[in-house]
Amino acid sequence: MLLLAFDTATPAVTAAVHDGTAVLAESYEVDARRHGELLLPTIDTVLRSAGVDKRELTAVAVGVGPGPYTGLRVGLVTAAALGDALGVPVHGVCTLDAIAHQARTEGLAGAFTAATDARRKEVYWAAYAADGTRTAGPSVDRPGDLAPPARSVGAGALLYPDAFPGATGPAHVSAGALAAFAAAELAAGRDLLPNAPLYLRRPDAQVPAGYKAVLPA
Repeated sequence: MLLLAFDTATPAVTAAVHDGTAVLAESYEVDARRHGELLLPTIDTVLRSAGVDKRELTAVAVGVGPGPYTGLRVGLVTAAALGDALGVPVHGVCTLDAIAHQARTEGLAGAFTAATDARRKEVYWAAYAADGTRTAGPSVDRPGDLAPPARSVGAGALLYPDAFPGATGPAHVSAGALAAFAAAELAAGRDLLPNAPLYLRRPDAQVPAGYKAVLPA
């Protein structure tokens, strides 16, 4: 296995190469306004660092959110283009699952909630059992509408300490964690998600209603 993984569902632009056993190279940069500008150079950097030609890749894994429309689509379109050009499968991974996997790898024990910033004073969240199995979500809600979890991770949890007491990192997803999660799921014969966005709500941009007629009918 030579898996290229990346995610643009959070403010982090992150990519990694995984050989089925370990991460060979990884890049991580937080810049919420430059996903489109940074992603392809980041992918090129990790491939070079890993000493892997893109034609050697056997699969692509991409974070499918939930996340904001503009950033998320950068990763999804890039994954689709690479998969088509290289003739390799593209696997979707829930970004919250990757954050949860990273948190457990870094030593978090017990059941917990992962939450990212959904803007509009809301969070994208999912709940996980001690073994990492997702037990609820992904969903989008106001933090105050959720029962305070005993343990929580992610930028959304860190942003609202009253609703998520004692929240810790990781704040954003790491492509290395996403790659490791995807590789483990594939090795176990479990299906991942399609390359389709988990938006969970309508985009901010809306077609205006009630146009005022400019020309006579």
